Amino acid sequence: ETGVLLLRACLALLAMPIYLLSFLGIWKPFCSKIFFPYFLEKLSATHNKKTHKQKQELFRNLPEFAGASGELKLLEIGTGGGANFQFYPPGCKVTCTDINPHFQKTLTRNMKQNQHLHFERFLVAAAEDLSQVASGSVDAVVCTLVLCSVSDVDRALREVLRVLRPGGVFYFLDHVAADRSSWKYFWQQSCFPTWKLMFAGCCLTRELWKNLEQANFSELKLQHISVPVAWTPIKPHIIGYAVK
Repeated sequence: ETGVLLLRACLALLAMPIYLLSFLGIWKPFCSKIFFPYFLEKLSATHNKKTHKQKQELFRNLPEFAGASGELKLLEIGTGGGANFQFYPPGCKVTCTDINPHFQKTLTRNMKQNQHLHFERFLVAAAEDLSQVASGSVDAVVCTLVLCSVSDVDRALREVLRVLRPGGVFYFLDHVAADRSSWKYFWQQSCFPTWKLMFAGCCLTRELWKNLEQANFSELKLQHISVPVAWTPIKPHIIGYAVK
């Protein structure tokens, strides 16, 4: 505990300008409009390289969840710049949502590069409130590197279940807390306050697999993996899908 507090204090001193900007109310709008979209674009490119095979395998069975008409209606929560588009099957009808509307440049570029998809609409919406999406209206929901940042994980999962049709599927990939007895967890605990401030509320120590296990899915396929993103505390991940 003493070591964690000491390292937290050291990191806070190093990040003092950001804490000051946050106190003055300047950091949050700057982070939302400029810093976080830039950071996420770079992180997504690196993360996609590290998880390319895992994502290919994860989304391999997406076509099996097409509706009775043969169309696959997919809702992506926290789309960001559209890093997952390349993994979706041809003809897939995609609705994009994000709480942050400032990803237009990267999102537009990825849409142009993935014209095998039909993009239906973009909604500014939090994962916990998808009221703009009708209940039981989509075949699949995708959420990658998002549950780490939502304010209420359980509420977000309830919204996922609501918008999915019976038999629909939820795909997830996110970083999670390391084993509590490990040095990785010690490092996560130390970085937690400064990391959360700098990266738009991202939490390092969430045990998201517990939320998924307690949600009302009829089937859950979940795997713990390590994603070697250098010099970051986000190596432990979970990946998988759940059926309504």
